[in-house]
Amino acid sequence: MDGNKDEAERCIEYAVKFLAEGRLDKAEKFLQKAERLYPTQKAKDLLQQINATPPNSHEQEEAPRKRKNTGSKKEESKPSQQEGGDYNKEQMEAVKRVKKCKDYYEILGVSKDATDSEIKKAYKKLALLLHPDKNKCPGANEAFKAVGNAVAILTDPEKRKQYDLYGSEEERLQQSNRHSHREYNYTRGFEADITADELFNMFFGTGFPSQNVYMRRGGRWQRATEAQTQNREQANGYTVFLQMLPILLLIVLSMMSSFFISDPIYSLHANSKFPVQRTTLNLKVPYFVKENFHTEYQGSLRRLEMSVEEEYINNLRHACHREKNYRDTMIWKARNFGDRDLFHRAQNIPTPHCNKLQELHPYH
Repeated sequence: MDGNKDEAERCIEYAVKFLAEGRLDKAEKFLQKAERLYPTQKAKDLLQQINATPPNSHEQEEAPRKRKNTGSKKEESKPSQQEGGDYNKEQMEAVKRVKKCKDYYEILGVSKDATDSEIKKAYKKLALLLHPDKNKCPGANEAFKAVGNAVAILTDPEKRKQYDLYGSEEERLQQSNRHSHREYNYTRGFEADITADELFNMFFGTGFPSQNVYMRRGGRWQRATEAQTQNREQANGYTVFLQMLPILLLIVLSMMSSFFISDPIYSLHANSKFPVQRTTLNLKVPYFVKENFHTEYQGSLRRLEMSVEEEYINNLRHACHREKNYRDTMIWKARNFGDRDLFHRAQNIPTPHCNKLQELHPYH
């Protein structure tokens, strides 16, 4: 019924055009056809307007029509572009072509041995051209649905096989004879399990109203919106976990280190943890231990004091090295500038850590 309504609206548009040109006979013919297809008040009103027109006026307006050349007659058969730019000639021709097609292969413009990729490529081109949101031509919605049915059937191996077997030319001719007052419904018996809008979203993602997307599994189309949402949530969760993994590892390692790394036994500097001072027997180096050192420490005191002295001497060596470097730098600077006072001052720069090291280790 919707197809008849679209065709009736087209006939009314033609009639309005012919009325504007003064061709009342043509306008009356199209209005009568519109009434047969789908009766409307608009068509009735236009017919009454034609019948109320005086006969001589009709004859006068017929004369200019007879003087039109052959080229203008050819243009009459072509619908003009709708005012406002809602659709263009290419869109209108696409709708007309699809409505005239007798099978799905013809609708998509592919051969019967076309591959899935060829079928999908043809569908994408037609779907963009015929989508009702962009193509306001009468009948575009029906043509868009027909293209959607075509790709849904021909990309399903089982349904395509059945369509090739039972969708014969003879059967279509019989149906056409029984429904001669309107175009043959070439989708009869081969309806897709998915709407045209849902198919469009499946191919192009988003951008048009429907948000339901379908997937084909095992030869059948299934709703995939919920599955895709779950997959995206799982992927996002996995990504967050990967981003947090280095931080989690650092936390775990720091916790583990607290179990395996114990406090040092001594310190060369006094603090709240090491308040008790002791002195090594050999070099008389001061060091500091905990208050419970005598009860907790069970190791060799001699080895401990050797470690204290070794650490103390290494610290002196590093400090002495820094002192000598500073003194040598100042001497070099004084020589560069030729400053004798600076040179003497540089030579007399004190090196207390070097002196202490010399006292402890004369041959270091």
